[in-house]
Amino acid sequence: MEVFIIYEFFVAILIFGVLFAVGKFICKKLNASGSRVLNPLEYFPEEEFQTLKQVFYLIMMLIFFVLILYIIIVRGNDLIGIAVVQVIVSLYVALTLDYSAWNNKILFFLLIPYETIVFIVFNESAGIWLFNAMHILVYAYLMKVYFDKFRQYTQTNSLGITIILLFSIIFASFIITIFAENVDPLSSLVMVSNAFTSNGYAILGNTGIGKLTAIVLVWGGYIISGVSTATLTAAILLRHNKKREKELNNRLDELESLIKNNQK
Repeated sequence: MEVFIIYEFFVAILIFGVLFAVGKFICKKLNASGSRVLNPLEYFPEEEFQTLKQVFYLIMMLIFFVLILYIIIVRGNDLIGIAVVQVIVSLYVALTLDYSAWNNKILFFLLIPYETIVFIVFNESAGIWLFNAMHILVYAYLMKVYFDKFRQYTQTNSLGITIILLFSIIFASFIITIFAENVDPLSSLVMVSNAFTSNGYAILGNTGIGKLTAIVLVWGGYIISGVSTATLTAAILLRHNKKREKELNNRLDELESLIKNNQK
């Protein structure tokens, strides 16, 4: 039994290492090619991108909090949707770490979602509490890291912190819904997302993957609608400004013509 656990441990490290190497390779290729795909300003106006980056830091904090809840409440991470999220988020953080600092090299190994990969590959829970306790501490630490990033980004770009009030309302609603509706954290997140974006209050999706898809579609549609509104507003203002500019130029031409006539 102990030999099999050790085997699972090395399989988890190997799989995560391969995913990390592939992700690193893809990122390097995209950066070297100067691809516009990685430039968020190709998709969003600059003002909205700044707000979305604020929201991104807060969402990362919420994801880590949800993962902590699942580690504590749902032993073995027995929901495939949450398992996939844990692997993706751990991989993203690992790809964005600065490895010139020795503590980030240690953090890389602590990030490996051992229990989750074992569940996905072997369809069983290894049941080693040490890894779960370790990940709780790591995710709590990352919550602090992303909050510091949020605060620094907000101060550097002279942005308002009204967004944190909105996030606090969503976060409080998320916690209350778990207990009031007696649902799991992922279902609560789906319900709060639907309510916030005026899509109802139902749980969309019967599986973890289905619920995650619902969340992505709800928030993706909400963000895109915001971009469309901002783009339309910018187009209207640009059109209005061009019209005003043309009128001013005509008046200046008339004034210049009057001055020349008077000089004659």
